[in-house]
Amino acid sequence: MKYLNDKAWWRHVGKTLRYSLYVSTHPLDGFWDLTHEKRGSIAAANIIAAAAVIVEVLRLTLTNFQFVTINMEYFNSVIVALRILLPIGLWTVANWSLTTLMDGKGRMFEIYMAVCYALTPYVLINIVMIVLSQFITFDEGAIYKVLAGFSALWTGLLILAAMMMVHDYSLVKTILSSLLTIVGMGVMVFIFVIFFSLISDAVAYFWSLYKEILFRVV
Repeated sequence: MKYLNDKAWWRHVGKTLRYSLYVSTHPLDGFWDLTHEKRGSIAAANIIAAAAVIVEVLRLTLTNFQFVTINMEYFNSVIVALRILLPIGLWTVANWSLTTLMDGKGRMFEIYMAVCYALTPYVLINIVMIVLSQFITFDEGAIYKVLAGFSALWTGLLILAAMMMVHDYSLVKTILSSLLTIVGMGVMVFIFVIFFSLISDAVAYFWSLYKEILFRVV
C-alpha cells in the first residue's frame, strides 16, 4: 500500500507499461531487455492482464450483435476473467516446470511478465474491433474477422518470441518447449479435474453418511 503514494513508483510503472508498445513492435530486442535489462515490471504486467480481462468483457457485451451473440441471462464476468487469467497461470507454471529441465534461464515471474506483455496487441486490437463493429455492416464482417485473426496471430508470435528471449533458446527449441508446455497445461487441467472430482465425491459420500446416521439416531 505504501507504493500508492509513491510518485516515483507510479512513474516507473508508467514507463514500463509504455514499454509494452516497443515490445509489441520489436519483440526480440524488447523481450530481451524486458527481463535482462529490467525494462519491465510485474505491476505493468498485472495492468495488462487486467486490461485483457476488461476488454474481453467489453468485447462480449458491447460488440455489435451481428458479430458476437451471447445470452446475457447466462453471462458471467468471472468465467470470462478465468478464460484469460487461467491460461496465463497454467502457461507460466507449465512452462517454468518444463524449461527448468531443458536448461531454460527464465524464472517464473519473468515468464509471467513476458506472457502478459505479449497480450498488448490483443488489448489494443480488440478495442479497435469493439468500436469498428458499431460502424460496419454484416457484409463487411470480413474486416472484423481479419482483425480477430491478426490479433491472435500477433499475440501468439509474441509469446514465442518472449519464450525464446526469456530462456535464451533457439527457435526450434522454443517451438518444442511451447508444444510441451501446451501438453503440460492439458495434464494440469486433467489432474485438477480428477482431484476436484474425487473431493466432490468424498464430500457427497460423507454428507450422505451423515444424513443416514442422523436419520437412524433421530
